[in-house]
Amino acid sequence: MRLKDKVVVVTGATKGIGRGIAEILAQEGASLVISGRNFEEGETLARKLREAGNRVEFFRADISQTKECYALIDKAVEIYGRIDGLVNNAGIFPYFEIMETTEETFDAVLATNTKGPFFTSQRALKYMMRQKSGSIVNIGSTHWEVGSKELPAYAVSKGALHTLTRHVAHHFAGFGIRCNWITVGWVFSPGEISRVEKDGHDLNWLKERASSSMPLGKVQTPEDMAYACVFLLSDESSQVTGTDIKVNGGLHIP
Repeated sequence: MRLKDKVVVVTGATKGIGRGIAEILAQEGASLVISGRNFEEGETLARKLREAGNRVEFFRADISQTKECYALIDKAVEIYGRIDGLVNNAGIFPYFEIMETTEETFDAVLATNTKGPFFTSQRALKYMMRQKSGSIVNIGSTHWEVGSKELPAYAVSKGALHTLTRHVAHHFAGFGIRCNWITVGWVFSPGEISRVEKDGHDLNWLKERASSSMPLGKVQTPEDMAYACVFLLSDESSQVTGTDIKVNGGLHIP
């Protein structure tokens, strides 16, 4: 119950990493507003968590739209009276090399992965500044510095998010607000599994390939990311801001 009495918003919470984060935060006592674009999946998860005795509401939001970013944060404050934490998790990662990337694809990636977190953070900061407290956690990636050849737009979007993390951490520390980044290693999201299946491979092939590249010998899970979020949202990390917590199994250690 390290997050008891904390109100937290999680974007992209209907599946994958976001779902794992929401489930663990609820177990740790947080009062949640979870969001995503799939209404049915979101309501199903919220109902499941409420049946387990947790305070959870689902609010459908497409964070590529600024007005929906604002509405999401406002809804959390309307329901619970405050906002203590924000996890910017929602993201898309279409596989196109730079010469194949269209303007439409680039704009879509940046709108979801960068513009969305920018404006959810902006709105959350409005309330956190009044409270003189709050914690924002941005879900990052090992791709933010260079990125794989097939993910240039995604790499650019995460590079910008990394800068946003440091910007907020530096300029809002005086209000008691913290902002941190989690570097995600290799997590088998539904999109990742679907991609390799289209290439004629199965999950066992993916596990073997990923595990052999990990210094710690195995891939990461949504729960691994969730426990890092618990720390960064809790009072245990009251002196932690502008930090990059690498939950990546030792991947890309210099």
